[in-house]
This record gives sequence, structure tokens and C-alpha cells, in this order.
Amino acid sequence: MCYGFVFMSNDDQVKGTVSQYAKAGVDIDAGNALVEAIKPLVKSTHRNGVVGDIGGFGGLFDLKAVNYRDPLLVAANDGVGTKVKIAIESGNHTTVGIDLVAMCVNDLVVQGAEPLFFLDYFACGKLHPQVAEAVVSGIAEGCRQAGAGLIGGETAEMPGLYAADDYDLAGFCVGAVERDELLPRQTISSGDALIALASSGIHSNGFSLVRKIVSDNSLDLNEPAPFRPETSLAEALLVPTRIYVKPLLQLLGQVDVKAFAHITGGGLTENIPRVLPETLCAKIDLSNIECDPVFSWLSKHGDLEEFDMLRTFNCGVGMVAIVADADVERTLDVLRSLDQSAHILGRIETRDNQPVDYVNRLEL
Repeated sequence: MCYGFVFMSNDDQVKGTVSQYAKAGVDIDAGNALVEAIKPLVKSTHRNGVVGDIGGFGGLFDLKAVNYRDPLLVAANDGVGTKVKIAIESGNHTTVGIDLVAMCVNDLVVQGAEPLFFLDYFACGKLHPQVAEAVVSGIAEGCRQAGAGLIGGETAEMPGLYAADDYDLAGFCVGAVERDELLPRQTISSGDALIALASSGIHSNGFSLVRKIVSDNSLDLNEPAPFRPETSLAEALLVPTRIYVKPLLQLLGQVDVKAFAHITGGGLTENIPRVLPETLCAKIDLSNIECDPVFSWLSKHGDLEEFDMLRTFNCGVGMVAIVADADVERTLDVLRSLDQSAHILGRIETRDNQPVDYVNRLEL
């Protein structure tokens, strides 16, 4: 496995001195300390197929060990966006790593793929090992939830490009799916049902707008959240993105799912059409959506119209499954048995105009 920032020196003459690189703002010793600290976290994500330990130039994965018959590899990369600013400003760094993994692995599972391995990229102005370790602990937790091995990463200290306490995250995940099980299927047709799986909150999209609303309303991240007073505003906003991998893979083993859609940036409006033929549309009954209180708060205090809400946020729906009408009850039963809140969202119909047709209103 690889993990960047593994700079070693055996030159006794430099011990106890400050290198020119350190004077420029890059602390190699801190990087080495971080690598040692995260080794147990990385090891906790070990799964069948992972080869070796961290410290090499590249991560290794043995595809033969996972016994695929005719596999396609599926790759996805993503970040957390400006949600990291909430983490930085509140000093709560333990959950954004889960978000990072979630945004990648949820994009894999919608194609029917099992996540195999994950790599992260942590960039900062000054490396604070405790902060980075907290972030990586979240990444490891996300990998465990998704069943992916954390096989490497890179830590980049870049003074002058980032402020001293700022950092950013990116992730890369590879999964596999049998060629004949790839989603979406070509069998999507009028009359199929749209099944909504509940989100855990905002997930990791729209945070530039969220932060503007917080600023415009002069709110303190450490004060109680207006929509959830039992917790701080920062904690309420940092609830991590739900990882749907394991329940959806189990669902695929029991129901003939035709497609999944991960509801990320662009909301329902932009994401469901990505899996539909051009001849079909999604007719969505907005009154069926149970919105988390955070969305009501954002709508009211951000003066956001329903159109903006539906195109910016998930509004309570983090994932959508498309199944035949005859499979609806079985799908709901399986998902609920896996502790997923799920309900009928709408139907697939012949397209007359727009790829998404909304009826009724969001109950915000």
C-alpha cells in the first residue's frame, strides 16, 4: 500500500536541526508521525483482496482473490466541497472523512458495483497531525461501512496555497460488477416505480449556500441548531452522508432492480434523468417526501423557492431505486428489514416534455 508524505532520513547530521524545507513551512516529521498514527486505522479496513501494508509507492489489490466471473471495473472520485469549512471552523473533523467515502462509493453502487478499494488525498496549509488523524479516522469508518479497503493516500502540505488551518479532501474508489449485472438496465419502462431511500440530512452538496445562510443569519456554529436545538449547529450540519452500499447490494440479491440514482448535487431534478432513456420521465409526488427539519429551515431562512430546493439539495431523498410495479412491496420490505427508511416516490411515465414531472408540493 502507498501513503504519501513518507519522507525518511537516516542522516544523523540533520537531527536536531531545522531543515530549509521546514523553514519553508513543510514539516516532514509531522508527516511521518501521521503515517504511523493512521496505520491501525488503515489496517481496520482490510478486506479480501488487499495486499501488503502502507508505505510503498502504490496500493495493491488482488482482483483474482474476489472471484469475479466476468468483471467490469468501475471507478469514481469526488470531494466533500465546502462542508469541510464547517469542520474547520467548528474543530469537528471526525465525520467529513465518512462523507468523502460516501460520495464515491454511492456513485459506484448505483451501477451495481461492489467497492473494492479507496485512496484519499488530504491537502493542507500546515499539517496538524491530530486533525489529519481525525479526518482519516472518518475515512476508515466510511470504508468499513462500505466494505472497501483503504489501500493508500497522499498528504500534501502546501503553505501559501492554503491558509494554515485549512485543508481539502478528495477521494478515489474502484469497484467491480459482473458485466451482465451492470446498472442501469435497458428494461426501464413506463409504469415502473420510483422508491425513495431517506437521506441522513444535507449530505455533502449545497454547502456554499448553507454557509451563506448561516452567515446571513449571523449564526454561531457552536450554538444550538435552530432546527435541532439538542445539538450544536455545526454538529447538525456535519451529520455525515449516508452510505447505501451494503443495503443496496443486498437488495440486488433479492429484487430485480432496474436502476439506482444517487441524489447528489442537482438534486432529484438533475440526477434521476441520468439513468432514464430519453423517451421516459420520472413523475414524482412531492407530498410523499418526508423532509428533514434542516431543509425547512434552509428554505425559510434562505428565502429559497421550491425549484431551488429541488435542484440544490436532496430534500430528504438520498437514493432512488427503480423497480417494476410488481416488485414494489418486496423492495420496501427488504429495505426496511435493512433499517432503511423507504417509500414510493413516484412512477416512470412516457415523456411529454421534461425528464422530471413534479406533482403536489414539498411539505417544508
